[in-house]
Amino acid sequence: MSDIKAEWEKALEEKDCEKLLELFDDYIENIEDEETLREELKRLEEVVVGCDDPYDLAHEIAHVYAHLDDAESGIELYKRIAERKKEDPEEYATALYYLADAYEHFGMPEKAIETYEELLKLEEEVLKNEREIALTLANIAVNLDEIGETEKAIELMERARDIFERLSDEKNYLISLLDLAHFRYELGDYNTAEALINEVLKNPRDNEIEINAKLVEAEIWAGREDYGKAFRALRDALLKAVDTNEEIFGLVFDTLVDFIEGLFNEEAYEDIHENIGLFVEVFEDDTAEFFRAIGELARWREGDEEAKKRFDELYAKVQNEDLKAILDEWKKPKLSLSLGL
Repeated sequence: MSDIKAEWEKALEEKDCEKLLELFDDYIENIEDEETLREELKRLEEVVVGCDDPYDLAHEIAHVYAHLDDAESGIELYKRIAERKKEDPEEYATALYYLADAYEHFGMPEKAIETYEELLKLEEEVLKNEREIALTLANIAVNLDEIGETEKAIELMERARDIFERLSDEKNYLISLLDLAHFRYELGDYNTAEALINEVLKNPRDNEIEINAKLVEAEIWAGREDYGKAFRALRDALLKAVDTNEEIFGLVFDTLVDFIEGLFNEEAYEDIHENIGLFVEVFEDDTAEFFRAIGELARWREGDEEAKKRFDELYAKVQNEDLKAILDEWKKPKLSLSLGL
């Protein structure tokens, strides 16, 4: 630790932002006292605001503050950086983007919208970069949807879509269609949402766009209560995610688990055990036993007492503790409360 501390102090003194970022995890994670940690973060902030490219370090600092239940201190750092960059319109635009993104990340969509709107004004009146204008419109739309202003979100996302189409920016054009499909789904306009998803899926695309299209497609089928088709869309997303990356796979898997949990809560047991086999065939490890166990749990909940024995046998084969925890939660009996009048 003494060697790292010496390197840290030298980097602080020399205002070496790259070195500070390199040392950040090893040095900061070894500070156990909160007061000492906050003091060190404050020292670091004084250097960060002067960095040419401060945003990776600011991100790390903000997350430590969030861990201390003080996201506002992280936000304040982004504000200081933005204030320092104000004289250069392009640098200021970048700083505003990162400030808005921090607001969004830490669950402050109203503040994110305000900041994105300031950024949009700068882009429209000074920088005049159409692609950046469209990206900012899309970011505002996503946050408007987050606070329930979905119709306004659609209006802005359609403006962004039109710009991306005009610029032949295919990837962002397809992403805007995905967002519009999700917004239309939220308003109950399943036919328009489905048409938008079909438009995405018929175009050349990368894996991540196809996966997200399948997730929105699953939402639409679930909204129509066609759970079999929803399961198949989720299976397609999972198969594609296996060959993409771990983060995307985790997102799809968590979405699938949430979907199944919702069906258990709705007591849609037949829909579960009739479709769960779609996922058994995807895996060769104990995850296959996890899905088989889900099917037997659904049969058990439906009233098949023999299924309890089959569930217990399959449960014993599941080695992954996180998967077992999910089954533990789902097999708990539901509590029913009634008032006697």
